[in-house]
Amino acid sequence: MLLVPMDKTQDDHLKAYGVVYFALTKGVKVEWLLNYRGGSFLMDYNRVVESEAKLRGVSCEVISKGEVSRIYSTIETENMERLILTVAPKVAVYVPWYLSPWDDAVRLALEYAEIPYDRVWDEEVLLGKIKEYDWLHLHHEDFTGQYGKFYSSFGTTSWFKEQVKVNKEMAKKFGFKKVWQLKHNVAMKIKEFVKDGGFLFAMCSATETIDIALAAYGLDIVPLLDGDSYSKGVEARLNFGNTFAFTGFKIELNPLVYSHSNIDVTEEARRRGKTSYFKLNQFSAKYDPIPTLLLQNHTNRVREFLGQTTGFRRDLLKEGVVILAHVVGTEEVKYIYGEVGEGFFSFYGGHDPEDYTHMVGELPTQLKFYPNSPGYRLILNNVLFPAAKIKKLKT
Repeated sequence: MLLVPMDKTQDDHLKAYGVVYFALTKGVKVEWLLNYRGGSFLMDYNRVVESEAKLRGVSCEVISKGEVSRIYSTIETENMERLILTVAPKVAVYVPWYLSPWDDAVRLALEYAEIPYDRVWDEEVLLGKIKEYDWLHLHHEDFTGQYGKFYSSFGTTSWFKEQVKVNKEMAKKFGFKKVWQLKHNVAMKIKEFVKDGGFLFAMCSATETIDIALAAYGLDIVPLLDGDSYSKGVEARLNFGNTFAFTGFKIELNPLVYSHSNIDVTEEARRRGKTSYFKLNQFSAKYDPIPTLLLQNHTNRVREFLGQTTGFRRDLLKEGVVILAHVVGTEEVKYIYGEVGEGFFSFYGGHDPEDYTHMVGELPTQLKFYPNSPGYRLILNNVLFPAAKIKKLKT
């Protein structure tokens, strides 16, 4: 059989996920060995896959049936599990077609790993085309309709003006008077995608703003900058039963404050500085395979990185949301997972796992310099999740 190790012996962890995806597209069934050597992959020997792995610089080992039996025995007795991956997930990334002055860590990861994806935006969401996909990613998006609250810092730039123009045109196209109405309805369609069995992965500001939009669905929370004020008594009218992950939060109604709500912990994280780490939690691989899968890594500590939404306040999580990673000794939760209807979601705070303070306009991270990035591995675990046909949490 062919083993793709995912411990520290792997030359390129990120491209290894792409090799597994490639194998699935060729009809090769893959076993994900949770907690075995960093979450290694095992499959019947296939010369085409082996050649592709070598071409991409991914370490792999040809092992005997006896060695496979010993691996299975170890997994049987330890906190490990075998998951069968059968079909390559169909992947979509929610991203506008106009040029944004920032990159997307997930698109960087997908492109580096050579995992194909389609781009979708508001039109595809509202027309129901996202139902064609197994996996949907949201990144640096503001579903509250406030354009990232970049009014004071970038309001005069050409890219910001273009963003406003295009979003207004899209709202008008679908019969909405305001952009916030468009975005609220997009958020609701995305929630329906998850309820119907889809997998949603979000990072940075998308994690926070989609829940704000869902809680405030149909309510104007945009101040005077869009021509009128926000709805009267809006904070008391938020419907937290409609959200994915957060409850009891307070929204920031000042348009000049670069913050959406008290969910985010960016300021606290910034004060801790670049030497801070977040810890990956441990779960029972046999009883809790989903959170275990999402945490496969070759280390249990990952260096902190900031974003417009860096992390989440622990006391604002809804009951049933699973904490996957947190900063020890603080209120910051970095990575969470949950279930809605027949589907799943995971939210990962921060913008770029290999750039502590990735600023607007900076060049994208070159992943060829970070092939073993544990922070980027967490992203790619999510991409392969829909390939594993497993039941929801047992506990």
